[in-house]
Amino acid sequence: MLLGLSVSSYYYKASSISAEDERLMTLLDEHYLQYPCEGKIKRAQWLSKEVGYTVGRRRIKRLMEVMGLETVYPKPNTSVPNKEHTVYPYLLRDIDITKPDQVWAADITYVRMKGGHVYLLAIMDWYSRYVVQWAVSPTLEAEFCVEALRNALLKGRCEIFNTDQGSQFTSSDWINTLKTHRISISMDGRGRYLDNIFIERLWRSVKQEKLYRYSFESIEEVELALCEYFDYYNHRRPHQSFRYFTPADMYFQHRKKT
Repeated sequence: MLLGLSVSSYYYKASSISAEDERLMTLLDEHYLQYPCEGKIKRAQWLSKEVGYTVGRRRIKRLMEVMGLETVYPKPNTSVPNKEHTVYPYLLRDIDITKPDQVWAADITYVRMKGGHVYLLAIMDWYSRYVVQWAVSPTLEAEFCVEALRNALLKGRCEIFNTDQGSQFTSSDWINTLKTHRISISMDGRGRYLDNIFIERLWRSVKQEKLYRYSFESIEEVELALCEYFDYYNHRRPHQSFRYFTPADMYFQHRKKT
């Protein structure tokens, strides 16, 4: 049992996704880590010139949606927000983040497997970059995110919680959980650059330092690798910006002071 989830109940096989699409998704994921601001046209050009795949923009759009990826923009996105949920303001503009548990943030990324894929959620403390909680799921349904949030709140409570406007983070269960704990809700513009930059850096680290080095057969193998990595990341991986202290050092030592 990991993170309150029975891993034996999960084994994802992408029956509805072809092997070629899985290969394309792997390539798109690696490219997205390096160039998150590129749109569908440039991604199609890259696949054609560098990899030899001729892929239409609609197919790229469909696969990125399956992966939960969205192009990020260096300027505020002017697209119309989703009208099906309340739009919460972005609360982090021009504020100083000076202590642990002042701001938490969450995001989801795609993790490839042999013959399939799963999704990884991380909840991070912005001040220390400490990963408070993480969870893996074979689907993008909101339930696994809400369960991870509730597990995180057993360990502490933040003042502000920042996410994008993804359906998992605008679900009634997610919103009501935050409101029950009297946490202010902050949501960035859809795909807006820098709003969740620390988690974007986390994704780059975990994939390049761990996930891309292995070929996983099952969700159990993914979770074991992530358990090892996040223990290393939180407790043994020093950050230059913290004068080579680890996220756990910054989170727990400064938490005691506050």
